Amino acid sequence: MTTAHQLETTIAALAPALAHARHPWWILGSVAVMLHGGTPGQIGDIDVLLDRRDCASVFDRLGLTVKAGQADARFRSDIFHRWTGSLMPVELFAGFSVRDAGRWHEYIPRTRIAVMVQAETVFVPDRAELVALLRRFGRPKDLERAALLT
Repeated sequence: MTTAHQLETTIAALAPALAHARHPWWILGSVAVMLHGGTPGQIGDIDVLLDRRDCASVFDRLGLTVKAGQADARFRSDIFHRWTGSLMPVELFAGFSVRDAGRWHEYIPRTRIAVMVQAETVFVPDRAELVALLRRFGRPKDLERAALLT
């Protein structure tokens, strides 16, 4: 089970790199649910959606190289890397798309809410947009997480 200490420590370690982003970024997935007050259960990683233009700068500060992402049946990212430099893994990605009705649709959040995690500010989509995104994902775990916020 992920602890508040693990999340806080990882965000504190990640924050200096994200501070170099010049464009909006968001935390998505189970951590975003938690930051909205839901209890999503086991959290495997922190998902961070970046703007493509910030990947080189942010990745460099984390000791990562920019590399192409890979698609699965439901999701794809133009750029993807997994950072394991703290207590929790962080998945950083850009050019994120979701497959709906046989077509890929890029997802860029329309809303951006600041949330404090200890001394660090992170950003998530607002609650309604996050619920809609989780429902769009359509996996059982995402539908359960959406239900926590409604």
